[in-house]
Amino acid sequence: MMQIGAQMYTTRESCKTLEGFSETLRRIADLGYHTVQVSGTCPYDGAWLKQELDRNGLRCVLTHIPVPQLTGETEKVIREHDLFGCRYVGLGFWAFDPERNMSWDKWLELFPPVAEKLHAGGKYFMYHNHDREFIRTDGKIWMERLAEAVPAEKMGFTLDTFWVQVGGGDPAQWLERLSGRVPCIHLKDCAYGQSMAVVGEGNINFDRVFEKAEAAGTEYMLVEQDDCHGEDPIECLRRSRLYLKACGFD
Repeated sequence: MMQIGAQMYTTRESCKTLEGFSETLRRIADLGYHTVQVSGTCPYDGAWLKQELDRNGLRCVLTHIPVPQLTGETEKVIREHDLFGCRYVGLGFWAFDPERNMSWDKWLELFPPVAEKLHAGGKYFMYHNHDREFIRTDGKIWMERLAEAVPAEKMGFTLDTFWVQVGGGDPAQWLERLSGRVPCIHLKDCAYGQSMAVVGEGNINFDRVFEKAEAAGTEYMLVEQDDCHGEDPIECLRRSRLYLKACGFD
């Protein structure tokens, strides 16, 4: 059964200090979430995070790690994730922008070796998409290039429902295409005007997303809302959880 969790990039503004991070974990647990993705927070020690997760009855199932740490401190990243029992290690953003030294050749130079090292250390590298990955060049979508660049056993995809839709794709169809490589996904709704919304308050067909995610082997569906439009992010996470609970998930 797929589990739901909270992507802490949603609550990043309250996680700029360890004290705020700790309090935010408590508030997320109070909503009834049992799992989190740690992303966009202040720096933390793995032992500290384990203590805070245990205190709140939470598990961290996925992270996003800054590129310099992923590429330059891979072994340390593995050891830290061992401390708090997290298998999935993610890259949150890569714009494929040559002017920012984020070309395809640079990606190939940096990340297949990271995926290899993580795999050897018992971890699984997860790539998180935005909309740019759905640009088609020379007859091929960038998501297809990524899927071909690293073997499935060494790299998966944290498929983001909002960004797939904004990129012109069908989230359910891409879950089907990436079956076996999507253990964690981001649930983020898309409202009129390509506006991020609480899950269930936008226009994404989540019934199909749930069906295809389950068939594709998804374990964790992590609620994320980068922009809460002035609302308390915790309140947005609360309403998303209520919707998902009504759909039969916990």
